[in-house]
Amino acid sequence: MVVAGIDAGSTAVKLVLHDENRFGFWQRPSGWSPGETARELLQEALTAWGRTKEELAYICGTGYGRVNLPFLDSAVTEIACHARGAVHLRPGVRLVIDIGGQDAKGILVSSTGRVIDFVMNDKCAAGTGRFLAVMAHALGMEVADMGACIPGSVEAQPQPINAMCTVFAESEVIGLLNQGIDRRAIIAGLHQSVARRVSAMVARLGAPGPVLFTGGVARNAGVRAALEKALGCPVEVKEQSPFAGAIGAALIAREKAAG
Repeated sequence: MVVAGIDAGSTAVKLVLHDENRFGFWQRPSGWSPGETARELLQEALTAWGRTKEELAYICGTGYGRVNLPFLDSAVTEIACHARGAVHLRPGVRLVIDIGGQDAKGILVSSTGRVIDFVMNDKCAAGTGRFLAVMAHALGMEVADMGACIPGSVEAQPQPINAMCTVFAESEVIGLLNQGIDRRAIIAGLHQSVARRVSAMVARLGAPGPVLFTGGVARNAGVRAALEKALGCPVEVKEQSPFAGAIGAALIAREKAAG
């Protein structure tokens, strides 16, 4: 039995195929139409596995774009899917920190992946992947290259970023560049800013470790290091952390297909 989980996010569509023995992972930028991107990605994945859409037992979707996926069998909230996916990736995890393109979430989970409580920032870009993308543009670099600057390292002592608003922070970054401040120090300061905002948000959950970092920003080693310093505990990242939502959707799809 093959099932699919699709996480149609604001910046990327992630897809997972799952059968009794394995998981397969695919990802593409969301583009102008997450629905069309998801449809194409599903066909690519099925072709890679030598399957047809008719052979899929169930398709479960999540993410901002899930409402634009008419071919789904069901849609589930991001919170529920990330919780399930995180427990699969890291059994025993208690706190999930998910930072995606448009929001940041903290999820307190049970050992089975049930959501106990959560907090979420979806009203402001600060502390999200969008914040880092805007800052990368201001710095004249790719957002993927920012992760090499680890806050507190000899090469990157953080330059404090005072503005909380993304628009004002962008102006502040441009001003710092014009003052001749080392770009690596600015990046480290930006990572520190994200970590402060997210750690203050998840503190309301009062969760002990272990902590798992998911979402696209989990690939940024600088943000991870800053989170560890702000939280005062290790923050784990798994190879498939960015796929946590799609993995959770696939696991839920498998349950629903089995009845």
